[in-house]
Amino acid sequence: MSPLDAFWHVANLFAPAWGLAALLALAIKALWRRQAGALRWLRLWAWGGLGGAAAIVLALVLLGRDGSMAGYALLIVGVALPQWWLLSLKR
Repeated sequence: MSPLDAFWHVANLFAPAWGLAALLALAIKALWRRQAGALRWLRLWAWGGLGGAAAIVLALVLLGRDGSMAGYALLIVGVALPQWWLLSLKR
């Protein structure tokens, strides 16, 4: 495997986490404008992406492979939890 292939392999491993974090951050900014008004979109996206990336690594460690339903459930929790925590701090 070339270094470029390795880069794309790792990038595609973490792409669902960062993509889901971006979609959830956009949904938060659109649906909860008043509560999330002070939060920047980039901050929501970054924290959600980091939580999702950590969830993917945890799923690999616990389950031994990527792509299982339990791993995706952990990914959703990993993305949503930091964004929920940021919103709860603003109250």
